[in-house]
Amino acid sequence: MRDKKNVAWAVRVAVLFLAQGLAMNASAADDGSKLPWTADAIRDAALTMAAADAPPSRDSLFGDDKPAPANDSRESLFGEDIAAKPNGPHTITWRGFVRGELAYTYANPKHWSKMLVRSELDGEGTLTDTIKYHIGARFDYDAVYDATDFYPRDVRRDQRFDAMARENYVDVGAGDWDFRLGRQQVVWGEMVGLFFADVVSAKDLREFILPDFDVIRIPQWATRAEYFKGDFHAEAVWIPVPTYDNIGKPGSEFFPALPPPPPGFATLFDNEQFPRRELGHTNAGLRLSYLHNGWDGSAFYYDSMDAMPTFYRQIVLAPQPAFVYQARHDRIEQFGGTLAKDLGPAVFKAELVYTRGRSYNVLRLSDDDGVVRQNTLDVVGGLDFALPEDTRLNLQLFARTFFDHDPDIIPKRNEPGASILLSRKLGSNLSAEVLYIASLARSDWMARPRLVWDFEKNWQLIAGLDIFHGPPLGFFGQFDDRDRVYTQVRYAF
Repeated sequence: MRDKKNVAWAVRVAVLFLAQGLAMNASAADDGSKLPWTADAIRDAALTMAAADAPPSRDSLFGDDKPAPANDSRESLFGEDIAAKPNGPHTITWRGFVRGELAYTYANPKHWSKMLVRSELDGEGTLTDTIKYHIGARFDYDAVYDATDFYPRDVRRDQRFDAMARENYVDVGAGDWDFRLGRQQVVWGEMVGLFFADVVSAKDLREFILPDFDVIRIPQWATRAEYFKGDFHAEAVWIPVPTYDNIGKPGSEFFPALPPPPPGFATLFDNEQFPRRELGHTNAGLRLSYLHNGWDGSAFYYDSMDAMPTFYRQIVLAPQPAFVYQARHDRIEQFGGTLAKDLGPAVFKAELVYTRGRSYNVLRLSDDDGVVRQNTLDVVGGLDFALPEDTRLNLQLFARTFFDHDPDIIPKRNEPGASILLSRKLGSNLSAEVLYIASLARSDWMARPRLVWDFEKNWQLIAGLDIFHGPPLGFFGQFDDRDRVYTQVRYAF
């Protein structure tokens, strides 16, 4: 049972940052002055807020990290990001953002879990009428790894600072053909809250699936060819140097949970083993889509080194008894499809993915490597309703089925689940949102309420909660002691 006092305290902190306007300073003074996010500063500001008793504005309870589009277009409902086009040849258009993020984990042990400053800059330009380019970079600094000593050294070294190339590619048009060469996003699936048919993108999972998907996705170095003819679209992609999911280091906030060893054995981790760079370890895929009578359908095939690692196990007895885990990447094949239709009162979306060759951990000790291969089928369907009074309701049902199910793996043969996203504008610049995702096979769920306040042009303030519940090896329950309150302030340009 959750500690209701802790949750209430966390909600007060979230509202506090809304009232405060996130009076955040990125650096701590060496002379001992208080950081703006210390407990004393928060308590003082909360007393001031309570005295003022100012009600929250209405536009921010539930929005995305980007300003909401003016219309409920198909692109906005599907989450597509339509960037501004450069004005003409030999011009470049710049855009980007700077964002400060704070998170406090109030489940025991209580600790600050994020003091992040993130900035991203992207530019788009044209060289000729048929050649365009995109450049981008992101820089992250998380002061929590300097301000506290809660995390192990390897985690602090891994997550304190990041400088990464984002999308950097060249587009070449040739009649009905378009070619894109370079580091790029390849998005094949667009459901809410979880990834299904989005099989090409690697992901930064050091914060689980909590950040916006455009932050989670890691661009791939790829060559992509697209063919357009009427309502038909074909897309072929080859990734000569694959990028893999970033799961962080053992001891980090959202490092995956693994089956515990028997009494007397320790759990140790070897360095992650990445596939060698050779032709046999490249990725390739083909996707065909067609629009007919408003039905937008696609089918794809993707052959790849699995971006998601599998933890192989070795049992050692000396110098101390231990289970030694090593993350490795198997060769897998994925077949799938997507379907979408604007039904008038709602937009229908569905995705299906059959995965062959992925391995899963087993609980028995007789398997030398602790894993077994399982073929799976993921199916998801959802309806997105645009309701009166600026209200949006998204409902999804999903399920994963294991073929030739091994009874000693953690998931059951059938793993159904559901999600609900409800958002509403509460005024001209305030909105509210809650996302709830749960397993229908066990008590395993995540709830994410938040407020979004667009308090000035190009400025946005977000405050919310991330709450997890479930068994220790559940998809959400593994982070049962990671419940947190967070706030973000973002300036876009």
